[in-house]
Amino acid sequence: MNEKIVAGIDLGAGSTKVVLLAADRSVLGRARSKTRADFVGLTDGLLDEALKPLGFARKDISYIATTGLGRYAVPARNIQITEITCGARGAWFLFPETTCILDIGSQSTRAIRVGEKGRVKEFKTNEKCASGSGGFLEKAAKYLEISVDEMGTLSLTSSDPREISSVCAVLAESEIISHVSDGYKIEDIVRGIHDSLADRALTLIRRVGIGTSLTFIGGVARQEGMISTVQEKLGIQVNVPDEPEYVCALGAGLFALERLKAAEAAAVKAA
Repeated sequence: MNEKIVAGIDLGAGSTKVVLLAADRSVLGRARSKTRADFVGLTDGLLDEALKPLGFARKDISYIATTGLGRYAVPARNIQITEITCGARGAWFLFPETTCILDIGSQSTRAIRVGEKGRVKEFKTNEKCASGSGGFLEKAAKYLEISVDEMGTLSLTSSDPREISSVCAVLAESEIISHVSDGYKIEDIVRGIHDSLADRALTLIRRVGIGTSLTFIGGVARQEGMISTVQEKLGIQVNVPDEPEYVCALGAGLFALERLKAAEAAAVKAA
């Protein structure tokens, strides 16, 4: 095989994502699964899954870059990079006008201000409580007896959002249970949850500075109601990628391409 392929792997707290890139930076394949303790088996399986439709094998991958909480746990990696750096690069690649990035994942929420070529200038992270992250949505969905995927659409139909004021996840869960017991509509409770998440995210955004263009990434960016809430509170249009949960893996893949090309150029120069 003559075509160069690189892989970006994002081992997040909630899910692990793989993106395969060609030399021209086009996406060749993707794969995703819930994160589990067997990082090696998990990433090997996802790489095989992404490669199989292309007719390629693991030996055809020229460079692997990892990111996320489990980025050190992949022996086959060539380089590891923080998720903040990778998220910034991936978002800027998709939306070059981006000046600020909101990344809401399973475990944390981040606001990242970027400059030229997606370089990180400043960032703030909320990791102190689960009520400010996407993992809280999963717990809330269980209490409400709905799926996480349903929450985005339900939120849009709310006419009387119920406030979730607690910053502590345990107390916020108690508020949700109380709203259910009081007979409030599910859609109004869900909108209140989205409002609560958005308020915490906007606090971080204001601390780093939004600039002129915000890009929303991470799994929570799949929820239409959350996008609507963020846009309403900011009063601006928000960029949202088609596959927001893959942006950090994409960024890792872009760095892998850069490192591969640099290594090849150095080898030619030394020859």
